[in-house]
Amino acid sequence: MTRFRLLYVGLVGAGLGLTLLPHAPLGIAVAQAQDEDKLRPEVGKPLQKAQDFVKQHKFSEASAQLRDAEAAKNKTAYESFVIEQMRGAIAQASGDTAGASKSFQAQLASGRVTGAEQTKLVLAVASMSYQAKDYPTAITWFTRYFKEPGADPANRTFLIQSYYLSGDYANAGKAQAEQIAAEEKANAKPSEEQLQLLAACQTQTKDNAGFAATMEKLVVYYPKKDYWAQLIHGLQVKPGFSDRLTLDLDRLQLAVGTLAASAQYMDMAQIALQAGLTGEAKTIVDKGYTAGVLGTGTEAPRQQRLKDLVTRTIADDQQNMGKGDAEAAAAKDGNALFDIGAKYVSYGQFDKGIPAMEQGIRKDALKHPEDAKLHLGLAYLAAGQKAKAVQMLKTVGGTDGTADLARLWILQIGKV
Repeated sequence: MTRFRLLYVGLVGAGLGLTLLPHAPLGIAVAQAQDEDKLRPEVGKPLQKAQDFVKQHKFSEASAQLRDAEAAKNKTAYESFVIEQMRGAIAQASGDTAGASKSFQAQLASGRVTGAEQTKLVLAVASMSYQAKDYPTAITWFTRYFKEPGADPANRTFLIQSYYLSGDYANAGKAQAEQIAAEEKANAKPSEEQLQLLAACQTQTKDNAGFAATMEKLVVYYPKKDYWAQLIHGLQVKPGFSDRLTLDLDRLQLAVGTLAASAQYMDMAQIALQAGLTGEAKTIVDKGYTAGVLGTGTEAPRQQRLKDLVTRTIADDQQNMGKGDAEAAAAKDGNALFDIGAKYVSYGQFDKGIPAMEQGIRKDALKHPEDAKLHLGLAYLAAGQKAKAVQMLKTVGGTDGTADLARLWILQIGKV
């Protein structure tokens, strides 16, 4: 009778699908012989030879020795267990994933694998199921794995992706949201891939509010133009969004770099002109020409006409600005005074414009009070007063897009 120790055989989970965290090496359970757990020579000797052949990568010879060990009569439970260990070792080392998984499950069912070794084997079975694209089985085993002692939270990514790849977007999204929340609670930055997967789940489940919230996280952690474009488009098509806020939407696009087409610059400048914000219209046109978006191609003459119109309107403003200030200040409501202040701000005259806007808001009776607070916040920002801008933007309410725009501007201010 001999004691027998099965040599360590490393198992490495394969990284497949979306970006994954690599598994740490896993160890196959080691058969530790107790006094009553010993191998008879007719079992132990062929197993020892099989082990030697595995080390030499001679898997056919190892399998032949395994069959010799299996042929022994009246095997004890311990002998059967060690034979199963060798079967799993041969299968795993030779690349027989299905055979290795079946063997590991048999070892787990024996009740002889406990503690850390049990946790490793459960993870091995889960990983092999994932590798085989058997996602429902992978979900079962990964779920069990996270109930085992010492389970590594980093491997939760595989469970989440198993849900996603099996088409269970609701559970994938729920698990991914929980993982992201846990990381943020620990002051850790969620990975871009985690946020992308959550957004994909929310798209599949038509969770528009959740998708918008995830896109906001993406522009905070990974402020790319593509994410901003998706976020702004989502706001534009959101039910209840007012066309009155088109210029405000364009302002945000200009700030984050997603205003690109010549038609967008032209439309934005024309809306600013119609709103009496000639200074802002000039800024928009100038930026369009500087970027090479305006002044070229077949539309160049039309664009030049707009530029000339802006120049003429500026000349008119210079002759007339200030004439209506006293009348606006004496008015019962603050609409005219606020508009005059906004016009001054469009020309960069913040010392005149901002006090007029503030006084206009204090007069109350504004047509669109939430718009006014949004625009005052942007005036503070243009004047370089970021803290006051954020403070004012946080007060913006409304359900037609003003509050959403204010929130997005706060995100943008945090990046400039």
